Amino acid sequence: MRWLRAPGKINLTLRVVGRRADGYHELESLVAFAGLCDWVAFEPGDHLILEVAGPGASEAGPVLENLVLRAARSLAGQIPGLRLGRFRLIKRLPTAAGLGGGSADAAAALRLLADEAGLPVDDPRVRVSARATGADVPACLSSQARIIRGIGDELGPAIWLPNIFAVLVNPRVQAPTPKVFAALDLTSEPNAGPSPRLSPAAGSDTAALLDFSALGCNHLKTAAIRVAPIIAAVLKRLSQIPEARVTGMSGSGATCFALFSDRRSAAVARRIVASEHPEWWVEATDLH
Repeated sequence: MRWLRAPGKINLTLRVVGRRADGYHELESLVAFAGLCDWVAFEPGDHLILEVAGPGASEAGPVLENLVLRAARSLAGQIPGLRLGRFRLIKRLPTAAGLGGGSADAAAALRLLADEAGLPVDDPRVRVSARATGADVPACLSSQARIIRGIGDELGPAIWLPNIFAVLVNPRVQAPTPKVFAALDLTSEPNAGPSPRLSPAAGSDTAALLDFSALGCNHLKTAAIRVAPIIAAVLKRLSQIPEARVTGMSGSGATCFALFSDRRSAAVARRIVASEHPEWWVEATDLH
């Protein structure tokens, strides 16, 4: 049985730039990926099976509706005779948390199936299955920082970030994406806003120096606070950390972040916030 990491996704910026005729919203977001992750394993077999364990298993929802199975079925539809089997998911990331955990799990499942079939991860059939499974799944296939657009499925080139360390805080409440978008009032959110400015760094084609002042903008924040008011308290507490260079909310919430230039500051902040609020999920991580 082979195991793969399924890293959590962090939206360092998220701008809602419009609404499409089909009801979906057009987005622009700088995403990065955390060292924190779920774990997904695969063993070929005669039947498609998913077993879920770990501290977040009870919140993962019905197994038959899990995105891991949806991704596997989609790829099997693209590739006749694809060997399926038994998946095992260790759920460590909080669910409905703005971290793309379910999408990361599905992407890991697709990578495992592609590897078993001898396919590259950029095989068009794998990409089609990723898009069919969920808007965030294509970005999670590579788990590399980049600008994403559209409904999240239009990927810009990979970006190599400078050292960024984060404290992630989830108050253990869910902010389901459909509810947050239903609460979104585009007339009260500016369509124009700061976009991250990226400049080439010496010695790398895609390395970037980030302007921290452009990070943290999230047009879903007000709507998410309507759905889960405690998000405002989390953001307020993070903003009080002197060493934090910027604070914000990831995705549709409820996970919030504070960004730091060094690992030690992030670790100290995590210990302080966790001691003050033992009921919250509080973790420190690097971003890439």
